[in-house]
Amino acid sequence: MKLNKKTIEKISKIKNEDEFIKEFRLKCLESFNNQELPNFGPKINIDFDSINYYKQAQETLTNNWNNISNKVREEFDKLGVIKAEKEYLDGSKAQYDSEVIYKNMIKELEDKKVIFLDTDTAIKKYPKLFKKYFNTLVKYDENKFSALNGAVFSGGTFIYIPKNTKLDRPLQSYFRINSKNMGQFERTLIIVDDNSQLHYIEGCTAPYYTEDALHAAVVEIFVGKNAKCRYTTIQNWSKDVYNLVTKRAIVEENGTMEWIDGNIGSCVNMKYPCCILKGKGATGNCITVASASNNQIQDTGAKMIHLAPNTKSNIISKSIARNGGIATYRGTVKIAKSAKNSYAYVKCDTMILDKESQSDTIPTNIVNNPTSILEHEATVSKIAEDQLFYLMSRGINEQTAKELIVLGFVDTFKEELPMEYAVELNRLLAENMK
Repeated sequence: MKLNKKTIEKISKIKNEDEFIKEFRLKCLESFNNQELPNFGPKINIDFDSINYYKQAQETLTNNWNNISNKVREEFDKLGVIKAEKEYLDGSKAQYDSEVIYKNMIKELEDKKVIFLDTDTAIKKYPKLFKKYFNTLVKYDENKFSALNGAVFSGGTFIYIPKNTKLDRPLQSYFRINSKNMGQFERTLIIVDDNSQLHYIEGCTAPYYTEDALHAAVVEIFVGKNAKCRYTTIQNWSKDVYNLVTKRAIVEENGTMEWIDGNIGSCVNMKYPCCILKGKGATGNCITVASASNNQIQDTGAKMIHLAPNTKSNIISKSIARNGGIATYRGTVKIAKSAKNSYAYVKCDTMILDKESQSDTIPTNIVNNPTSILEHEATVSKIAEDQLFYLMSRGINEQTAKELIVLGFVDTFKEELPMEYAVELNRLLAENMK
């Protein structure tokens, strides 16, 4: 499917969009065509003409799993999505290729005026609120892939948490690419208003095909005064998926933004969640884990931009490289002249499991005032022979012993996950070790 004006107009017509969105898409297409691929990081070799940019849903949006075809429902059931919703979520949403096909939320949240919708519905139902925030934090022409997302975005999540509202349990979205040469371009917009709290969980998977697939999402998050947002992601895309994502949050006075970011799959993964600490006393935290095996490049990290006094940020990055995989930390911390008495801490730990694998740490750290502190430390290690010997002397075979050591290495990350996600992460990491 060639990406051109005709394709964009077709997508917009199918979605029955206002002229405002169609014109925005066409403006983004022009920007995409005029921009080069990133001049940093791993080589991106995508045939953009081979990507399917939109696949019309065969399912009608519903709040009842029984209304979804058996084949699709069974896929989400095997992934644990249906069980998770019943046991520990306040609301759940599922996207299959280009469209959201399932969305449900407990009645108590509706009574609290919480909005939890797919982005396409939110544009139509809350146009004034949507336009106030959309494309203000991540500009469409910021990079080639933010422009691409703007041109063909479909599905995604829109959340609004009103002032003085706290959710007892997380909201979750699950994204599934299930077609070869498929592109998925969800757009997520989250607003957590003053004195409110949200934990949002995102899961991502795809079956393996020999042809390349592409996931290029954009996430914009607005955290109000004294508010808190936690965004947890576990992506396990198959190794034919390019995962090229722009994620950014802006945090007001005494607000807190937390990115908990797990990266297991994809052939090339470039993702650097960002916090802009705009308000006095704002806090940004990012804990990431990336596991790179054969034919995988995990180019991950975080960005923390301090603009106001007394702001704090923490970045903890855990990387694992094995069987020829490449795991790179790439991050930026900038403390502006106006951000007096601020503090930033960066810790990068890498475990390299063989001689064929590779890891690099590429930080950019800038402090522009004399009253602030920035600390950065990095370690590179391998599996210690004494640890391996100790475990094997207790009757554990070598492969299982290595898995246990790796799981212990990422404990800091797992501690921040709900129990069900921590168990799933253990399984994925162990599988990636084989």
